[in-house]
Amino acid sequence: MDRINTATLQRILTEALSEPVRIREVQPLGGGCINHATKLVTNVGQFFAKWNEEGPTDLFVREAESLRELSKACTLLQIPRVIVAQSSPALLITSFLEPAAGTRRDQDEILGQGIAELHRYTYDQYGFYHTNYCGATPQDNRWSTDWIDFFGQQRIAYLVELIESRRGWDSTDRRLYERLQERLPQWIGHRPAPSLTHGDLWSGNYLYSAQGPALIDPASYYADREFDLALMAMFGGYSDRVWRAYQEAYPLEDRWRERQDLYMLYHYLNHYFLFGGGYGAQARVIAKKYV
Repeated sequence: MDRINTATLQRILTEALSEPVRIREVQPLGGGCINHATKLVTNVGQFFAKWNEEGPTDLFVREAESLRELSKACTLLQIPRVIVAQSSPALLITSFLEPAAGTRRDQDEILGQGIAELHRYTYDQYGFYHTNYCGATPQDNRWSTDWIDFFGQQRIAYLVELIESRRGWDSTDRRLYERLQERLPQWIGHRPAPSLTHGDLWSGNYLYSAQGPALIDPASYYADREFDLALMAMFGGYSDRVWRAYQEAYPLEDRWRERQDLYMLYHYLNHYFLFGGGYGAQARVIAKKYV
């Protein structure tokens, strides 16, 4: 189990729960692209643990902040309870959500309603309490009262700078994204409320548990709620029932589909920063659509 071994996890859980914990079984789980992940079966219950010894040391401390914030907003959705969140090495232990047996079509409506409930939880500014991470990419979450400025500067321009430092772009690409920022007021004119977002709401970050639909692996901040919906649409994986339930619970502005690709752009740029390949070309196509 690399440097984080069973004895270490057992000791950390014992300290966190203030009672003797004995790990009876460790079951490896899929941990995404960058993390180790396991289910821990113990004498006091089941837990989920993940760690990363190569990424940012505060990766899971920041994720824990997002989980706690989601817990404030969500009554319909299950949010894992944080047990341990630490740095050096980055480790997160939460309650374990047992998967639902079979296909739970009835959970689709609750998921849509729950995401709408999440987005109705608002703040007076855009941003979040600290820098956090979408994957392993830092997100500049400094508070702002201007959504267009936040999105243009702290999402698009910030990520373009990261890409230039890692992969290099010529002046043509740089100017393309500068022009895009200039055009943002043309496309974003609906004065969105600063809604609490999941921040990385692709289909791999929700699950249907025995207790109901759940959200996991957040990278939260207060933003235009359409930002979450764009990633939901980007890779698919949400049924029509989810979308209908969301719209019925919290109807969207008339022009929201016009902005969908614009908000997807951030995630294409992030994928290009993390993985390279064709994501850069896909981002360029989207950017040209809005300039």
